[in-house]
Formats: sequence, C-alpha cells, structure tokens
Amino acid sequence: MSPQDYLVRYVGGPLDGRVDTLPSSPESLKETVTHVHLHGGPKIVHHYDLHYAVEYGCEYRLRTD
Repeated sequence: MSPQDYLVRYVGGPLDGRVDTLPSSPESLKETVTHVHLHGGPKIVHHYDLHYAVEYGCEYRLRTD
C-alpha cells in the first residue's frame, strides 16, 4: 500500500472487515452498495451506505433499517 492509496472499508454484516484499496481517490463512489447471498438457500440482500472517513478514505456501513 502506498501513501496515495484510497481505502474503502466495509462495516457490519457479511462484508464486515473487508477493505478495498484503490490507487487514488475515486471520482465518484456509489451511495449504496448491495450485497446478495445466493449460497444454497434463500436470497439474502444487504445494503451498505457510503460514509466518508477523513483518516483513510470512506466506508460502507450496513444499513440497519
């Protein structure tokens, strides 16, 4: 990881702890990321909403409502 890398973290749900490293600050990020489970059972959908974090980039937090 270089000092210019932009980190995107995921908080909560099945993606909790995942970190994506981008080479620079992206021009635009999606306001919401949808994650769908299709593993041998019913389809389970989780939504993650974008929040900015000055320290490292941004994070997607699990929507709880």
